Amino acid sequence: MSAVEQVATHGYLDRYDEALARDPVAAIGLVQGWMRTDWRALFAELRARRPVFATPAFTVITRYADVIEVLSHETVFTVRAFGPRLEAALGGPFMLSRDATAMNRHDKGLMRVMLPHGDVARVRALAGRLADEALDRSWPHGRIEAVHGLFRPVALGVCDEYFGLPGPDAATLSRWTRAIIADGFANYQGDPEVRAAGVGAGAELMAYLRERIAARRADAGGAEGRDDVFDRLLATTLPEAVATSDERVAVNMAGLPLGFAESAPGAMAEALGQLLLRPEVLAEAVRAAADPDTTRFDDLVWEALRFNPFFKLLPRVCERDHVLAAGTPRRTLIKAGTFVMAAPASAMFDAEVVPDPDEFRPGRPGHHHLFFGHGHHACLGAHPARAIICETLRRLLRRPGVGPLPPPEGEIVRAHAIFPDRFTIALAPGEDA
Repeated sequence: MSAVEQVATHGYLDRYDEALARDPVAAIGLVQGWMRTDWRALFAELRARRPVFATPAFTVITRYADVIEVLSHETVFTVRAFGPRLEAALGGPFMLSRDATAMNRHDKGLMRVMLPHGDVARVRALAGRLADEALDRSWPHGRIEAVHGLFRPVALGVCDEYFGLPGPDAATLSRWTRAIIADGFANYQGDPEVRAAGVGAGAELMAYLRERIAARRADAGGAEGRDDVFDRLLATTLPEAVATSDERVAVNMAGLPLGFAESAPGAMAEALGQLLLRPEVLAEAVRAAADPDTTRFDDLVWEALRFNPFFKLLPRVCERDHVLAAGTPRRTLIKAGTFVMAAPASAMFDAEVVPDPDEFRPGRPGHHHLFFGHGHHACLGAHPARAIICETLRRLLRRPGVGPLPPPEGEIVRAHAIFPDRFTIALAPGEDA
């Protein structure tokens, strides 16, 4: 079915306009529901008919060029939508919550040095080992609950062994990150219980980090042989002009699990779900998983994830009037104060940039992928994150018999509407292939 036929068939905008005339709150609820369940068809219609989709509550940006423009203008479209919540949780300024400031540039530059591209091979091997250990535990049972049985254990193991943040225990660190991210990125309605849980978890996380810093400072002689990000931050001697305090170290260390412990397992679950929907692609991925050259396998993972990215929308607030797509027929004035949701998930299906977007075509160029954001707040740890996501899935698909289970058991169950929280899949018991 062509994009034009899809637009004519679904008629989301007609239903929205009719609902808006009767009950604006109900109309917004319709859109929110469609974005959870029918986002590809909805975004296809919006790109064709209303690429800048303004509702009384928010404005959705759907075309590739416009999404890039929003994410590139950090002083116009700021992170004020969620930044203050993160700062409330962490008790102070955080680079992800600050736009185009000296603090942001300083901390971002420092953390890029701490997460070098040269770590990719090491981190990939670590993810592979952690994945195999988790799979061995489930192997006799002929199935695995992949989110908590594989994806989160790998992510939390990386937090421990690479970041240097084991948490008091993995379950506590997991609880902290889920609560803080749920408030920062999923609590659009301002639920006070979610807010309180996020702030409380942030206070616990920061207290833990301060204790860890004090303990490592006291045990400076015992750091020999360790090479995790935490120790790098504490051991690095910086010129006075760019030196950082222990409190800034704590805040930036908190940002590592917050940016990783939810998004990486989420991406793994969504990519696997798309592979399981396509038997021929799954069979190709199984073959590619056995190849020491991981290029083809990784390409399959990223193309699968394009069909259901973990973060579909990136919230921003327009700080001053801005003409979007100026010089084009779709130029649109975005008024100051508008809550804007840039939609990378839609941009990755924009046929003006991505040829034959509805075709599953591995090996697309990197600029077709917006999984890690764009511009000022693009993910600092994208290189190691790519390796961890792909290697975890590769180790899974090296095991025989990986396949879907019938619903409802085999469906992805989500927490807070966005976090994959349960995804049970089949394995064939036996020896590793």
